[in-house]
Amino acid sequence: MTKTKRKKKSSGFWDTIRTIIYAVLAALIVRTVALEPFNIPSGSMIPTLLVGDYLFVSKFSYGYSHYSLPWSANLFSGRILAAEPERGDVAVFKLPRDNETDYIKRIVGLPGDRIQVRDGVLYLNGQAVKRDRIEDFSFTDTYGRRRTYTQYVETLPSGKTYRVLDATSRGGLDNTQVYEVPAGHYFAMGDNRDNSLDSRVLGGVGFIPAENLIGRAEFLFYSTNGGADFWEVWKWPSVTRTERLFTAVR
Repeated sequence: MTKTKRKKKSSGFWDTIRTIIYAVLAALIVRTVALEPFNIPSGSMIPTLLVGDYLFVSKFSYGYSHYSLPWSANLFSGRILAAEPERGDVAVFKLPRDNETDYIKRIVGLPGDRIQVRDGVLYLNGQAVKRDRIEDFSFTDTYGRRRTYTQYVETLPSGKTYRVLDATSRGGLDNTQVYEVPAGHYFAMGDNRDNSLDSRVLGGVGFIPAENLIGRAEFLFYSTNGGADFWEVWKWPSVTRTERLFTAVR
């Protein structure tokens, strides 16, 4: 092999390495400042989000904390370009108990709000949040059992609407104390009200510090019913929930 050919081969190899490095850096930058993918592993946000949904979260919606950085690198404190969530946002945050686990719930309480649940009804600052009964919601759980729950549309004072499930009005979290949301914190609940570990459990989730917010859920880019492993490519068409692809999270 001539010296010129060896140089060309070496140059081509390093060009490939540089391209890979640039691609990885670009992906990290996008994940840090713009959009990051998340998947839904539990049913706490049914009917809004199903197990097997994959979605993008906008990292810029609430500004940036060190949890926005790759591996949550602790390079600074507080938030940069901070913006307050709105009631009704579906948000991803770091679980305050360990500051490591990603959780996704709906923000229902802002700093200074008083939150309570009575007989399954959400109360905001002493006023019941309007809810209207609609058709029941049926789904198959992770154990293959068919479930049917009572379904409501909740309407926040801002006019924001979303669907929630109520398996029973006598569940363990259907009658709570009054929670007063501290300054710089938020209160979040799952839409599957009787099957969600959320801010109602102070020792489990509790109030969410603003610094722990990762971003707002925006839209689904994929959804699977879990009937195939990742490598079973030939099954993808039959297990993909096509009706959920590229739908907005509301």
